[in-house]
Amino acid sequence: MKVNEHNRSILSLFFCILAATLCTHQMSEGDPLLSKGARRLQRDVPKFDGKAAYGMLLHQTEFGPRAPGSVGHEKCLRFLERELKSSADAVQRQQFWHNLPPGSKRIRLTNIISAFNINASKRILLTAHWDTRPWADQDPDPKNRAKPIIGANDGASGVAVLLELARQLKRNPPPIGVDIVLFDGEDLGTTGVAESFSAGAKYFARNRPAGMNPLFAINIDMVGDRDLLIPREVNSDRYAPHLMNLIFTTAQELGISQFIDSPGTEVTDDHMPLMNAGIPAVDLIDFSYPDETNKYWHTIADTPDKCSSESLSAVGRVLVAIIYSKASTIQ
Repeated sequence: MKVNEHNRSILSLFFCILAATLCTHQMSEGDPLLSKGARRLQRDVPKFDGKAAYGMLLHQTEFGPRAPGSVGHEKCLRFLERELKSSADAVQRQQFWHNLPPGSKRIRLTNIISAFNINASKRILLTAHWDTRPWADQDPDPKNRAKPIIGANDGASGVAVLLELARQLKRNPPPIGVDIVLFDGEDLGTTGVAESFSAGAKYFARNRPAGMNPLFAINIDMVGDRDLLIPREVNSDRYAPHLMNLIFTTAQELGISQFIDSPGTEVTDDHMPLMNAGIPAVDLIDFSYPDETNKYWHTIADTPDKCSSESLSAVGRVLVAIIYSKASTIQ
């Protein structure tokens, strides 16, 4: 992904102040600070298991780096397909060839497409990328920059949330149709060249299955950070403000403090090809990993100890509430 640095310094100051003043109290269903509506919202939707999601994060990282063409990539592909087949109504591979930079080889990539409540006409799309970066090109040690990354946050976290969500969709059939797509090849790009990223999302947007016309799409990326703060990504607010309002209002109703209802950075991520294909799409991302220095991003330090089940739970709970309680508001 590529981030716009224009307002980084202002945002850094904002998030430093915010992190120092935010209440870390996690509201529960019986919390007297919650409104009746919020308690009802929590009561009427399935419980998202953040610890189970974190287990899914760990399982992915146990395969090692999952850069396309690697042994870990192939093992993880089989694992993800198996997990989704145990929950979804239908699962299919979407395979395609991708050209790496000039002078390099072509490589085969695989998106994984799954469907829940397959007969529903009203549908939404949830996405994340499952590959990891082949090069730790942002690592402070030059000796590490040719090494692949584990990608606990940048890769495994979004997938972990969607795998646990898939289990809930199996146990509790949703009132709307839900399609979950795991993109491959998001992180094969060249730093500083935004258009070189998101290979899987671009291919899917051009070749999505016939009849797949979701009302909207939510992409989740880098959502496992222990110090999670998700602001309103600029492109998402620009092209799908009503969807962003739905997400952040839901988080506020649930008392989830990790969602910050203020402008964030401008990020080019897997939501952009979906937008360009005419699908209202947003990106839920905490690009400050672990803080405004972003010192873990695309480095060998992106490991599971930098992530937490609480962060995964915060995102999962918002998605569950939207699917099971907000369906009637989706037009």
